[in-house]
Amino acid sequence: MRVFVTGASGWIGSAVVPELIGAGHQVIGLARSDASAAALAAAGAEVRRGTLDDLDGLRSAAAASDGVIHLAFKHDIAFSGGFQSAADADRRAVEVFGEALAGSDRPLVIASGTLGLAPGRVATERDGLDPKSATAHLSGGPQTRLATAQMTLSLATRGVRSSVVRLPPTVHGEGDHGFMATLVGIARAKGVSGYIGDGLSRWPAAHRIDAAHLFRLALENAPAGSVLHAVADEGVRIRAVAEVIGRQLGLPVAAISPEDAGEHFAWLAGFLAADSPASSALTRELLGWQPTHPGLIDDLDKGHYFHNPSV
Repeated sequence: MRVFVTGASGWIGSAVVPELIGAGHQVIGLARSDASAAALAAAGAEVRRGTLDDLDGLRSAAAASDGVIHLAFKHDIAFSGGFQSAADADRRAVEVFGEALAGSDRPLVIASGTLGLAPGRVATERDGLDPKSATAHLSGGPQTRLATAQMTLSLATRGVRSSVVRLPPTVHGEGDHGFMATLVGIARAKGVSGYIGDGLSRWPAAHRIDAAHLFRLALENAPAGSVLHAVADEGVRIRAVAEVIGRQLGLPVAAISPEDAGEHFAWLAGFLAADSPASSALTRELLGWQPTHPGLIDDLDKGHYFHNPSV
């Protein structure tokens, strides 16, 4: 297939591109900077310069492709008008892809998330499908993103083989600068590896390479209207994460009270307190996806999260 990939040089995209090329696909990657373009060319992809705001360019690229994987999102929200503005741009891009692919049965795969789908219990691929119940606790940008995922699934009725790959809050691996790297940085700065309360809140996780493999399987084989979970670890206790960080850094491990969590963890506090496990049983049954790379705790124990003292 000739596959158009947005976010092709990002954390997930830079794993998806070689996964696709290795399977014999031709990749056209969207690049908004010289650095991104150079990285894509070095990976063996064709480069298309542009941004998510270039809707005519997105439409043209999608129409000329055999399928689209949409991973890009304006994460630099401080400079792009806030989260709502970024979510609106994301929705407009998906609408354009839907228009370009309508009636062709070509695949459109987008990234979404598992966090908050079913607080306190194990979420499945069937959760989050009722627009009213799924958005009751959300407002603004988060609600827009969930509505975009639901709109993507509805494209199945318009002749698009659409699917949504929900990513866990932690997609880990060497080079990760996300939640895990942030926790390591906080532990270094505070001199203690902390967790909130009893530390029993659970996070699902997956290795970046395993997640990339699922995006390829979705592109190739997912039925129209599929919801997929890129979840390898169903629910890792945050306390277990703190214990590994403390051991690797030689720091004490301690409970942080919920009242002090905001000061200690800053913006990360709300995420750490969320008990949000998720299953991928239906995904594995549907597509035969089997994660083969290290789980979160084993990956943390490899030590690469601790090599850079600036993190």
